[in-house]
Amino acid sequence: MRAGTLIRTTLVVAALAAALTACGRRPGQLDTPYEAARQARTEAGRNNQPLPPEPTPPVEDRRFILDGLI
Repeated sequence: MRAGTLIRTTLVVAALAAALTACGRRPGQLDTPYEAARQARTEAGRNNQPLPPEPTPPVEDRRFILDGLI
């Protein structure tokens, strides 16, 4: 009976460890599409490649009625 309990406990701990290893956040900030397009344009200019079109700056966010609830 003890061997079965030990195996079951080991499997539960291993499953929890595997599930929790994916938790967390990647360090650093993610690039917005605008920033990525600007960087791609800069890299293309440095490498003498055709330039992609100039990215349009993002529109400033407007507040919504329910924003205060979030």
